[in-house]
Amino acid sequence: MRLDFEGKQHVYGHHLTVPISPLVVDKSKSLQPQGVELDADNLIIQGDNLYALKALMPKYVGNIQCIYIDPPYNTGNEDWIYNDNVNSPLQRQWLATQAPVDGEDLERHDKWMCMMWPRLHLLRELLSEDGVIFVSIDSNEQHHLRMMMDEIFGEDNFVNNFVWVNNLKGRQISGYGAAGTHEYILVYAKEVSQLAQFRNSVNLLKSMMPTIYRNVRYDVHSDELGDYVVKNELHNTNSKFNEVTRPNLVFDIYYNSKTQEVRCEDVSEQHLHLGFAKIPPKLNNSDRARFHAWRWSRSKVIRDSHDLHFAIDSNENIRVYTKVRSYDDTAFKDIITDINTTVGKKDLEALLGNNQFEFPKPVNLIKLLVSLCNDDAVVLDSFAGSGTTAQSVVELNKEDGGNRKFILVELEDYVDRITAERIRRLMNGTPGSFSYCTLGSPVSISDLLRGTSLPSYADMAASIYYNATGEALDTSSIGHFDDRPFHRSVKRDYWMLYRPDLDWLRSGNSALTMATAERIHNNERPAVVFASHKYLSQKHLSEMNITFCQIPYPTAKVNQSGT
Repeated sequence: MRLDFEGKQHVYGHHLTVPISPLVVDKSKSLQPQGVELDADNLIIQGDNLYALKALMPKYVGNIQCIYIDPPYNTGNEDWIYNDNVNSPLQRQWLATQAPVDGEDLERHDKWMCMMWPRLHLLRELLSEDGVIFVSIDSNEQHHLRMMMDEIFGEDNFVNNFVWVNNLKGRQISGYGAAGTHEYILVYAKEVSQLAQFRNSVNLLKSMMPTIYRNVRYDVHSDELGDYVVKNELHNTNSKFNEVTRPNLVFDIYYNSKTQEVRCEDVSEQHLHLGFAKIPPKLNNSDRARFHAWRWSRSKVIRDSHDLHFAIDSNENIRVYTKVRSYDDTAFKDIITDINTTVGKKDLEALLGNNQFEFPKPVNLIKLLVSLCNDDAVVLDSFAGSGTTAQSVVELNKEDGGNRKFILVELEDYVDRITAERIRRLMNGTPGSFSYCTLGSPVSISDLLRGTSLPSYADMAASIYYNATGEALDTSSIGHFDDRPFHRSVKRDYWMLYRPDLDWLRSGNSALTMATAERIHNNERPAVVFASHKYLSQKHLSEMNITFCQIPYPTAKVNQSGT
């Protein structure tokens, strides 16, 4: 079942039309401790997250393993503004008289979905094959979000829908019905079959267990087979359960005390001679008359027979044990408790003082989620708010020696004062660092022709490579100008004739000439050359195994046969 909403036809492919903008580092707001190189992998970006996500594509597409976002819950009290520049007159007219979005807006759910749709598409592109995305939400949009993510990420890549019990007292102003005590965290994978790290996370198992589960105590015994837990009652006291109503609960259990083997079917006379004895339920005399069924089903006994152990004491009382399962091997539950929403405010106040931000997420909550991923993961939060995600990454690295990196995106003007300042204070006296960035002007052919916006060589290379191949480019070791390829893949070289100099671009130096083509051809590898224009025919280029693409827009995908 596909989700439909007002404006979907206009935003359906909007993420494809968003231009790529370069990230401009503001060194005055970046953190660069003495003796430490500015770390471009830790980023705090101030700007619209739609454009920021597209700006990350050239370097990070397919490389981010963990995404956490906390988008507007669309409660009607947030007054958020949907101002995406969708190229549709009807969409623009629809939005013109209905912003900001508030509780009086009868179409606020449609606008929320229009806002989220292109962002979720870009977030999916950024995820690595073993990547996972967590989205906090409440009941206002949880149903819409689930359907959108089913459509964008695929139903088969749904992982879980955690319930975070964050306020046991309940929100007395939560509207009609019961007071709200929880929120949700939807979890989807880029490719669910790749989530071995997610399934095997010990840290999550220990932390997410509800207190009521973790604090259960059993009467544990030990013998030559190991530790066992006494099961005092295996009979089912529901008198309605019998061989007619619940036939799966009515059967005989046989046990061999010599081999510790359990059987509940196919017991022959030969088995009885080999030491198998019928096990009655553990009942006192008054209970025996009303025994009708076991608590366990036949299939469960068969499946868990290796965990069952029976013993008969000197008074011929039957003791039934099951193996004590390893705590770390126990499947984690889809409920998160013991982390109250008020803790998030205390986490922030400890660094910045009182009343800096409303309803920040608790650090321990995000640490739980981030700990699911590898300890060298790049963690992205494109609705960064006060910066809880970055603090979670920094603290986890200190605790386990990991090398995780964070990328935060936030539009509001408090980014420097709250979000970045929080991390500056947290990293005070440590080797950590981050780059504070804004979004530069998008790369466009008209700006290039006028010379009003000329991106750096590395930014241009990353942008055109992503446009041509759909892949990320590591710019840390990129070539310079026209002296060598800016990238060498397995199958071909990538060259670019470009300098951020208008006079140079207007000269003949920016064109692909025979001399340049021959120099490139001498490398004896297929080559793709990006340049403003060329002075030789395609016939000559084909003979030299050279593909020409005009800056700034490649005329074709050049990696259809592999990169």
